[in-house]
Amino acid sequence: MIVMTTVATRPTPATGLSLAQGSAVSISAVLGTGVIALPALAAQVAGPASLVAWVIMIVLSVPLAMTFAALGARYPDSGGVATYVRTAFGARMAAVVGWTFYFAVPAGAPAAAMFGGAYVSALVGGGLRTTYLTAGALTLIVVLINLGGIRISGTVQLGMAALLVTLLLVATLSALPHADPGNLTPFAPHGWWALGPAVSVLVWGFAGWEALTSLAADFRDPARNVPRATVIALVVVSVLYLGVVVASLLVLGPTAGATGAPLSELLAVGLGGGAQVITTVAALLLTLGAMNAYFAGISRLGAALGRDGALPAWFARGSAAGEVPRRSLAVVAGLSLAALAAVASVGAGPRLSVQITTGSFILIYVLGTASAVKLLPRRTWMHRAAVVALGCVLILLVMTGVYVLWTLLVAGAALVYMARRHRVTD
Repeated sequence: MIVMTTVATRPTPATGLSLAQGSAVSISAVLGTGVIALPALAAQVAGPASLVAWVIMIVLSVPLAMTFAALGARYPDSGGVATYVRTAFGARMAAVVGWTFYFAVPAGAPAAAMFGGAYVSALVGGGLRTTYLTAGALTLIVVLINLGGIRISGTVQLGMAALLVTLLLVATLSALPHADPGNLTPFAPHGWWALGPAVSVLVWGFAGWEALTSLAADFRDPARNVPRATVIALVVVSVLYLGVVVASLLVLGPTAGATGAPLSELLAVGLGGGAQVITTVAALLLTLGAMNAYFAGISRLGAALGRDGALPAWFARGSAAGEVPRRSLAVVAGLSLAALAAVASVGAGPRLSVQITTGSFILIYVLGTASAVKLLPRRTWMHRAAVVALGCVLILLVMTGVYVLWTLLVAGAALVYMARRHRVTD
């Protein structure tokens, strides 16, 4: 029988995440690499009407983010979503969500790192070779940051997030004086049905609200600061995303969907020469911030899964609050680099990695919000938010299509592992 253990110690003010650090982790996890390329991709799909798709995703993010914040505040544990699903539906379903989350991050890491690497390639040349080498270097840097523990990781994250917010504000505000409202016409050149595909593309840019749950136990005051950090992240992310998107559409016009680097174009319009260097720095910060947030959370999740029997016990070292889960982190690093090597060996881009990872996160959201519906007190705003969030992610799951198949394979492997382990322990 698998028994869930709880975190034995609570972080002290000297070792735990502060509100500012936790907010920075959440902001970076959600903003991630989405702001680098998604405004252009969504504009290609729906034209200026893609702005509506962005608003839809922001609105959908509110109940989803607050649902995970409520769970993190009430059940602070390094297992994050896996812990909530275990509490609501048992060990087997917890293993499914845990494996899905744990193996989704290495699958998505190449795409995230390559988004940043592409900016370096555009600046210094070298094509895909430079992109792959930069992606590998970014992965190694994130691993080294997390080897220092959550306090160092959180401090680095706070500094990167502050600089990132500044750069995005400069890009938006410097370009807006060149806005032309005529660029919004025709508003829906591909028809209103294009909003559906545009929304599905933007799921990548809004994945991340669950990342803070695996770090909830590392907060100095989870019940108070996890919801606060989530609200801060919601406001900051919404303002920054909408600012970049509106500026891209108004300033760049029809070309907003023709470039993979709208941030670079905005800085070029607003600041002129030298903007590409600034944009490359911003892209690298975005990539490092997103990867750091996910590696920090996912390494702790792997240790918690080993602690609770959903992965071999070898993974369990470092599962307590304040400890460094080096074994789990090493596995994530190895799988991420192997996935990047596989992509590089066939000369592929990040698209497939993005779609597979998106399918994984949507399934995690389905199980996580379903557990919230069961666990959170009924007739409260938290429970109502969970019901709304569950309905939204079920719609997104249908829109994912065939790219959910990888996730189903991982889920099946988790169930097989748990069945074999159950026979051994019996």
